[in-house]
Amino acid sequence: MKRIVLFLTVLLLTFALVGCTSGADGGDGDAKTVGIAMPTKSSERWVDDGNNMVEQLEELGYKTDLQYAEDVVENQVSQIENMITKGVDVIVIASIDGEALTDVLDKAKNQDIPVISYDRLIMNSDHVSYYATFDNFKVGELQGQYIEEQLGLADGEGPFNIELFAGSPDDNNAYFFWDGAMSILQPYIDNGQLVVQSGQTDFKQGATLRWDGAKAQERMDNLLSAHYSNENIDVVYSPFDGISRGVISSLKAVGYGSGDTPMPIVTGQDAELASIKSIIAGEQTQTVFKDTRKLAESAVNMIESVLNDEEPEVNDTETYDNGVKVVPSNLLDPISIDAENYQEILVDSEYYSEDELN
Repeated sequence: MKRIVLFLTVLLLTFALVGCTSGADGGDGDAKTVGIAMPTKSSERWVDDGNNMVEQLEELGYKTDLQYAEDVVENQVSQIENMITKGVDVIVIASIDGEALTDVLDKAKNQDIPVISYDRLIMNSDHVSYYATFDNFKVGELQGQYIEEQLGLADGEGPFNIELFAGSPDDNNAYFFWDGAMSILQPYIDNGQLVVQSGQTDFKQGATLRWDGAKAQERMDNLLSAHYSNENIDVVYSPFDGISRGVISSLKAVGYGSGDTPMPIVTGQDAELASIKSIIAGEQTQTVFKDTRKLAESAVNMIESVLNDEEPEVNDTETYDNGVKVVPSNLLDPISIDAENYQEILVDSEYYSEDELN
């Protein structure tokens, strides 16, 4: 009788343990796998995004398949196809070209693999479950407001010479950044307080394919030689740190930031290490910080909810229409950074260390 009781006790404990699998467990003892498709390693923020997501997911017991496509659309499509073939349980995608993934997402749909759009909205597909991003319109607003405040535009100061740069036309976020900035700057352009000597005031004229700093530098070279031989430029609106550094290289080459020619106000985005150092050195003026740790956490929460058949946290169900559907989104708040507050926001939060900035 004792042997029978012991056997039954062990059997019951075994069943109890089998029933206590975590959300990361695939049910057969194997951890679920999350595919993560990132656009490029050439920008440090995408490296941080990927690493933060992997770290948080693996702490929860998930397996990860992190891939970088180095800004080649065909590479990203191939990597996502490979993830589908391997049978990942969910795919998180920060797209290179938001309009180039429709066919491969149809394959994910056929395999019942959920897709979460990360930071950049995937367009023209109904197979995008959720979108984790920052308030992209607000990013542009912060950049525009910084220019407004630094120049005293609201107090009637001016005129000032400004040139405008935009992001990559194949990235839906680029239009939100531009529209946010122009919501602040356009009235001052219209009334003459801000003067665009080149006359290039449309998104298409300022667009920078793949956010390429070298292309931005080349365009800035051309603008300076064509329109600023007898004029100084006071402001450059740039939506991204990589573009900003390209612009600054062009400006420095013709003497800005030395002698009697001060560096113009130059905005940016992503708080990349090189640009924070540039801000400390008095070259770049401002950037917008988007904490990749929090964005990764937002995406991980979505992943957990989707894999457990739960509704994830979202705070926007109206803004992000991808051409087929409005994608439920969770928007995080960006923060404007300059020489006055980088220490408090970036160093005190341990996003960067003092050693990294020296």
